[in-house]
Amino acid sequence: MTVAPSDIALSAPAAPPRVGWRQRAWRYVRRHPTMIFGGVLLLVMLMMAVFAPYLHTVDPQALSPIRRLRWPSAQYWFGTDMLGRDVYSRTVYGARVSLIVGISVALLATTCGLAIGVIAGFTRWVDAIVMRIMDGLMSIPSVLIAIALMALTRASMENVIFAITVADIPRVTRLVRGIVLTLREQPYVEAAIASGTSFPLILWRHIVPNTLPPLLVQGTFVAAGAMITEAILSFIGAGTPPNIPSWGNIMAEGRSLFQVAYYIVLFPGIMLSLAVLAINLLGDGLRDMLDPRLSRRL
Repeated sequence: MTVAPSDIALSAPAAPPRVGWRQRAWRYVRRHPTMIFGGVLLLVMLMMAVFAPYLHTVDPQALSPIRRLRWPSAQYWFGTDMLGRDVYSRTVYGARVSLIVGISVALLATTCGLAIGVIAGFTRWVDAIVMRIMDGLMSIPSVLIAIALMALTRASMENVIFAITVADIPRVTRLVRGIVLTLREQPYVEAAIASGTSFPLILWRHIVPNTLPPLLVQGTFVAAGAMITEAILSFIGAGTPPNIPSWGNIMAEGRSLFQVAYYIVLFPGIMLSLAVLAINLLGDGLRDMLDPRLSRRL
């Protein structure tokens, strides 16, 4: 029996409808709203820091004693401090310090922690020595370590980054070491060792790529913690120099006048909270997206 071509065409399954980029983007936003919101908020913070001179700001160090302690108004959006400096301009420029410190500490701490954790996880005698050092560092609060290191050096942004990085490396190292201890027992790693693959090649092909997703999430939390630690150091006078407008310095200068001019502390505090919130939301969203078990459940 012959079958007409029209019958074949009618019986063929219909092609699935093509999904446009708008629908794919909307689906992605619905699946990861936390990461999108945190990323957009962080991008706004970054843009504010980069384009600070073009956001109706003035010199953040310009003194005008005759205009001191002016409350927020149309002329002074966030008011003025005890020296007549514009709090809005100082707050906007202060975003540069916090974001530079947070991003720099995250990059340095994750890089150093990755290197130390991989070596410690694969070499037992190194693990016995290195992890005891890391346990000792983790027994001391990170803020105290940063304060001790800053007491030995002069106040500068570079020294603040160094001090906070040293305090955060042990936590990243412990995370990477735990991942490596699990990965080195996997069959594909054992097969690579049995086949004579060199140690650096095993690390590059099998170990490091599998540590990057959790390390990326940890890096966001390190950045948020570094921003808070920098604000604490600046608040107690052990951070960036007073002439550098940072959120911690602004709040430290305004704490003595909190009862009569609380806005000096209020606006930098709000900006610091929003920046930390954005990074934490981005980290939570990355964790949900990179978790394979959660992805399957979704």
